[in-house]
Amino acid sequence: MFNSVTLDGVMQAPARPDEDLRGGFKHGGWALPYADAISGSMAARPSARGLLLGRRTYEDFFAVWPNRTENPFTEVLNRSQKYVASRTRREPLPWMNSTLLKGEAGNTVAQLKDELDGELVVLGSGELVQGLMQRNLVDEFVLLIHPLILGSGRRLFAEGGPAAKFRLVDTKPTTTGVIITTYERAL
Repeated sequence: MFNSVTLDGVMQAPARPDEDLRGGFKHGGWALPYADAISGSMAARPSARGLLLGRRTYEDFFAVWPNRTENPFTEVLNRSQKYVASRTRREPLPWMNSTLLKGEAGNTVAQLKDELDGELVVLGSGELVQGLMQRNLVDEFVLLIHPLILGSGRRLFAEGGPAAKFRLVDTKPTTTGVIITTYERAL
């Protein structure tokens, strides 16, 4: 799981003011002032075996990334196999290397993790991540923790979610005060 969050855990709309206005959210684009070469290099790393995306994230990424040629992240996203969890999308999916997951997301993702030796990266997709946490299907979090508090917005870890223990395995500060942390599930 790879996600940008604020100090108060908000993950909603980090990239653009109009990215996600649900709940009257007015802070979209909050992560942009903190971008630097270090965080960019983390985002442009190729995924292990595939990307796992919820419908909303898939649609948002497809609207932006395939034609943004000046960014190394575009090539990574276009080239990567994308698995999409959605109850409403139908095949064929419009973005190259995209596969619609059939059935209930938790069951399908558990099967896919077994087939791919667990090597999936989830980008954004907060509702999907929360569902996967309920099923103990998240093995690692890479969090880009931004030094700001928004006070409102959708949070990565919603109230009432499952308890889980993780251990810190890596940290990397950026030049803008973002701390990139990697947590693995503690057994």
